[in-house]
Amino acid sequence: MLSEDDLKLVDALQARPRAPWSSVSRAAGMSAVTATRRWQRLTERGEAWISAYRGGDLRGQMVLGFVEICCPPGRALHVAQALAADSSVTSVECTAGHCDLLVHVAIRTLSGLADYLTQQLSALPDVLSSRTHVLTHLFSEGSTWQVRAIPASRRDALAASSPRSLPPSTRFDRLNRAIMQVLSEDGRAPAPEIAARVGTGETTVRRRLTTLLASGALILRCEIARSLSPAPVTAMLWIRIPPDRLEATARVLALLPETRMCASVSGDANILLIAWLTSQDQLTVLENVLAARFPRLSVVDRAITVRPVKLMGRLLDEEGRSIGQVPLFRTLWPTGTGTE
Repeated sequence: MLSEDDLKLVDALQARPRAPWSSVSRAAGMSAVTATRRWQRLTERGEAWISAYRGGDLRGQMVLGFVEICCPPGRALHVAQALAADSSVTSVECTAGHCDLLVHVAIRTLSGLADYLTQQLSALPDVLSSRTHVLTHLFSEGSTWQVRAIPASRRDALAASSPRSLPPSTRFDRLNRAIMQVLSEDGRAPAPEIAARVGTGETTVRRRLTTLLASGALILRCEIARSLSPAPVTAMLWIRIPPDRLEATARVLALLPETRMCASVSGDANILLIAWLTSQDQLTVLENVLAARFPRLSVVDRAITVRPVKLMGRLLDEEGRSIGQVPLFRTLWPTGTGTE
């Protein structure tokens, strides 16, 4: 695991990824110079980083499919790495369960998802079979997960110092996409550097960033290599709940400290819960807690990640460290087009 001071720094940046170093260091209990130096070391080693991606209401603009893939023995990693190079694939996990891979695919339309599955995915020689679940509602995602290494009061104070919330907007033009691309490489890139790279003024960049982050149209999240975190084990639970209890149950599941993602999906299971756990045996503990709290809940299937390959555009090594980056959503929002 990372040192306690490193975890405190990550926790502070999870609360507000672009907060000034003076605020981050105060929340983490260290000097600004120390915080800056520690963050530089973490990012250089690929042990922590900040991801950037579209947020807000994306209905009508994106379809997200969770694809379970079975491969011949010994070929799962080969298929995973081939899929990870695709900008339409946001995340890839090698799993231990009834399938070998779980792949997250973001496509503009349902018909586009069908084309992807029947043309691109089926063209890979080592894909034996696949099963796809379409996201119907996202209740929580990775930006809400916390290391919990600093007092909640410090974390809340840091988060509260963010620009006040603005109404969500679907407008996301070429300049916004260019800014997002720079931030996906370095979420703390200073405004002058962003302005130079996207070809506009620093004042414009600062104004756009304030609006994008305050409205939730752009999400930044501080990530940590799973093997170095307090919760190194990733588990997926495919859950069935009666439709009349789905939303209420999912909202509670989304608030569990272990939850990385909670979504309603199509299929026999209508909820996909992804959790980060302290050890493999905690999966049984989690299931027991769910069974006691939700008598009408049943776990249809479960899996554990044996190797992460890609997470929200970041290519990962066998320990979950960042070793590269594939720009996301280029097929959804090409950088040369205008507003949506």
